[in-house]
Amino acid sequence: MNKLDFAGRNAIVTGGMQGIGAAIVTRLKASGAQVTVWALDGSPGVDVSDPASIENALKSVKQVDVLVNNAGIAGKNVPTVDYPIEEWERVLRVNLTSQFLCCRAVAPYMVKARYGRIVNIASIAGKEGNPNAAHYSASKAGLIALTKSLGKELAGYEIAVNAVTPAAAKTAIFDQLTQQHIDFMLSKIPKGRFVLVEELAAMVAWLASEDCAFSTGAVFDISGGRATY
Repeated sequence: MNKLDFAGRNAIVTGGMQGIGAAIVTRLKASGAQVTVWALDGSPGVDVSDPASIENALKSVKQVDVLVNNAGIAGKNVPTVDYPIEEWERVLRVNLTSQFLCCRAVAPYMVKARYGRIVNIASIAGKEGNPNAAHYSASKAGLIALTKSLGKELAGYEIAVNAVTPAAAKTAIFDQLTQQHIDFMLSKIPKGRFVLVEELAAMVAWLASEDCAFSTGAVFDISGGRATY
């Protein structure tokens, strides 16, 4: 593991109790960061889709150097015309609105310090769109747009806001998917395998570091060759 220098840096990782989030937490801690996890199953639990819960979590925070917006859900694999409205709204709430709420809450800390790194975990689905997953694809496309907009807004404060667009990784989120959809995603990856959570964590760590000083509002691909742009 190539270690970056996060000594004295405080990071918040949403959805950091398992899978991709847990790998990111491990990577940042190994490089010296103090990491706080915001998750429903954390201690204390934080609902990142609830502004009041976020505000309460920030009461004990004095410094936020890094925010990694990782929390997300897959939702059901159903054709768009049959997709339940309530489920659509739930996926958008967790995958997009929660990212907006966390950015909105944390950005003032970074502006005051004139330093910060925000990394949003989007998806290749946000670039290409996956069939029978319009809800998920739309939420990740929205997150990409949010990243671009916020990156421009905060560029003058030495705050970098970037997104990553991974191919699927074998995590608990696979439990929400049909085998047919899993097979479809794998068939689209030229590398012939799913991304490892450790590989994704390595990219996120660099984007969260001081070394990432000039890239902002950008989208970094980690899709094993699937991405077309």
